[in-house]
Amino acid sequence: MKASAQTTNSNDLSSYLAPGRYVDSDHPAVIAFARRVADPSMTPREIAVKLYYAVRDEFLYDPYYFDTTVEGLKASHVIEAGRGFCVPKAALLAAAARALGIPARVGYADVRNHLTSQRLYEMMGTDLFVFHGYTELWVDGQWLKATPAFNRSLCEKAGIHPLEFDGSADSVFHEFDVSGRRHMEYVHDHGTYADLPRDELLASWRVHYKTFADWGQVAADGGADFAQEVGKPS
Repeated sequence: MKASAQTTNSNDLSSYLAPGRYVDSDHPAVIAFARRVADPSMTPREIAVKLYYAVRDEFLYDPYYFDTTVEGLKASHVIEAGRGFCVPKAALLAAAARALGIPARVGYADVRNHLTSQRLYEMMGTDLFVFHGYTELWVDGQWLKATPAFNRSLCEKAGIHPLEFDGSADSVFHEFDVSGRRHMEYVHDHGTYADLPRDELLASWRVHYKTFADWGQVAADGGADFAQEVGKPS
């Protein structure tokens, strides 16, 4: 189900609290993770902030670990694998928030990454990340964007500003890196969903990425350190 931030109110949040197929907030591993990170007695803002940083930093951002199976895109799979790309990491933040009673949903935007690595550029054939995943959390009566993709250690190695989130304002990718080079440019926002729209994502990736069918083989070869690749001159 696709949603509109403009029409949401406190009376229609049930779909953003219920478990989804991919935002599997009822999975034991998700529940255990959420309860380890934050106490249900905390304020929604405190819970949201703690969960954001735990998802951002405890699970490595790895665009080469590209499992697009039903199981591979679930929030719980990120916990099992210890890593993931932006889409399942966003699902994990949403699932953990729901597990602690915070309404949450997943959103997607087309983002141009001006500092993508040469290897990733060759794999994708472009620097446009279509359907980049983010999370929206309902905190203090408003939807806030949170982007938990890039873990701090990756950012430090790559010279990228790590994204901070204080539970009171949107947290989206920076336009520039620490050296002032152009970094992220938001091109198009696809909106938000109660659960991950797998069929829509796969269809869009097949259209935009001509080599999409081969990505599983590219990702499976391993041996890449994405943190060392990002931001290097191509």
